[in-house]
Amino acid sequence: METRKIIAIALLIGSVLSATFLFYGYQLLKSPNILVGKSEPAYIYISNGDSFKDLQNQLYDRDIVNDAVAFSFVAKLMKLPASLKPGKYKLEPNMNNRQAIAIFRSGNQTAVNITFNNLRFLKDLPAKITDKLEMDSSQLAQALSDTVLMQKFGFDQANYKSMFIPNTYSVYWDLNPEELIERMNYEYRQFWTDQRKAKADSLGLSLQEVSTLASIVYAESKKSDEYPRIAGVYYNRLQKRMHLDADPTLVYAHGDFGIKRVLNKHKEIDSPYNTYRNYGLPPGPINMPSITAIDGVLNLEQHKYLYFCASEDFSGYHKFATNLTDHLNNARRFQNALNRARIYK
Repeated sequence: METRKIIAIALLIGSVLSATFLFYGYQLLKSPNILVGKSEPAYIYISNGDSFKDLQNQLYDRDIVNDAVAFSFVAKLMKLPASLKPGKYKLEPNMNNRQAIAIFRSGNQTAVNITFNNLRFLKDLPAKITDKLEMDSSQLAQALSDTVLMQKFGFDQANYKSMFIPNTYSVYWDLNPEELIERMNYEYRQFWTDQRKAKADSLGLSLQEVSTLASIVYAESKKSDEYPRIAGVYYNRLQKRMHLDADPTLVYAHGDFGIKRVLNKHKEIDSPYNTYRNYGLPPGPINMPSITAIDGVLNLEQHKYLYFCASEDFSGYHKFATNLTDHLNNARRFQNALNRARIYK
């Protein structure tokens, strides 16, 4: 009888212990342990070279994990320390350990958006976008100056920035500089569809020449509805082998973007970007033209205008002329308006 009692007690104790362990196991795996009681998600950044200890510290220091011991125990059961992947990860309120660890193990990152526009130089790009990426600006700047890399994609130092189409792109936080440049080349190739290439070919322009002309058009006006007409003026001048006489190229050549009024002295600069002295397009874009400006060139207006000048009402629009006499009259009215506004340089 004693033996039966002992066995019964042992079975009872075993059952209680099993139930306890099962309940604790359930708690470890299924109970909320991430951002418990919070309403907003949190983002975890795991850099290349970070250890599991670095992740533990981040979760603890930022008060993201409720029970750090439980998280670490399950993480080791799921072999997270050996399979931790760098990246930016989104954790939702009231996640359990298993859900959070599965995200880290999978490398299922949250993408970040990078946006760039209105850039004159490629060297301005790193500061514009690296604040949202793991790489720092100096790393990207170094990669952008790599002539071997630019030649790999078929560009040179003068026209390389035409490969970077201003837009918003979703990328991973931990990508390296070369991967980012590869992505920009991919986006460039996607942008230049067969239809766009056919339009460039019908104008007798290479893709880089389209971007160069678009950069001048983009610098001339912030009124996108004018882009096709302005592009048509420059295209007519190219066809007639006239100087482009584009003021923005002089400003770019001087590197003084505070110039509001181009004077005769500015036209004397010895530069391949001086379109008052050199025929044809300059060697490369003077900025990163917008998609609208590029399409403005590809869909340029067919007209007879050879000249244009800013309107004297400072509306941002321009007046167009087919002959020099009308153009000089338009220019005189604009110059008088500048004088009245005391804009002399």
